[in-house]
Amino acid sequence: MKKIDIEDFRISSKINIKDLPTHIDIDADKKALKKALRDVGKDLADIQNTMYAHGKYSVLMCIQGMDTAGKDSLIREVFKEFNVRGIVAHSFKKPTELELKHDYLWRHYIALPARGKFGIFNRTHYENVLVTRVHPEYLMYENMPNVNSLDDVDAAFWDSRFDEINNFEKHIADNGTIVFKFFLNLSKDEQKNRLLRRLNKPEKNWKFSPDDLDERKLWEDYQDCYEDLLNRTSKEHAPWFNIPADDKPTARYIVAKILYDTLKVYTDIKEPELPAKQKANIDSYKAELEQE
Repeated sequence: MKKIDIEDFRISSKINIKDLPTHIDIDADKKALKKALRDVGKDLADIQNTMYAHGKYSVLMCIQGMDTAGKDSLIREVFKEFNVRGIVAHSFKKPTELELKHDYLWRHYIALPARGKFGIFNRTHYENVLVTRVHPEYLMYENMPNVNSLDDVDAAFWDSRFDEINNFEKHIADNGTIVFKFFLNLSKDEQKNRLLRRLNKPEKNWKFSPDDLDERKLWEDYQDCYEDLLNRTSKEHAPWFNIPADDKPTARYIVAKILYDTLKVYTDIKEPELPAKQKANIDSYKAELEQE
């Protein structure tokens, strides 16, 4: 298996989305990838256990990608070894009536992971510069003071929204949240294959919606929006990683490896020391229990 260098996937300079790979060969079969993912998953789980005891950092993992990119299965497989107490996943759908009574970032802010935990956003606050940019009419449901018609949704509006998202991520990063953002980069041909599999397998039919085909027709619009957000919002404190997603097992392993290789650098994450008095009395505590 080829060695993974996380810098090969980080968005650190201006990109053209057509130049980003959707497939990568790391010279490993499915069996080898499954074992490698299990090993890295166990290492990640150990870090999370220590992080839970340490109680000073949290991790926010943001996953974006076109329909069928493999978001749900990636979450299931990467975090299979985790203690459930240490991880919380949120899948953001169409905003509810309550959520629309707040600013667009509110529902994401209240879902942030507590210190010591991993939080996963399956679809994220970036939907607010993706779906609403491809379908700006959706913004009318937000009932914002200065947006009375689509004529008010101009370049300055989007500039402001990108600034707000960058400031949001900088704020949480400064306060102990380690932010990862993964773009599951799927090719249009592979999406077609996956949609056909959903239709051809009765047990997968429930995953299909006619809306998937409508959105597929807007593929290029979405790609343009992804390119813009990757260029505007990949920051040192909250980097984007392009994950070639045409092969699911490879994508899962790359994501897990990026998480682990980044988090293991945080050498200050360690179990807290017992107070000196308690530490000095450990032998007496043991003796008391053994004498019961």
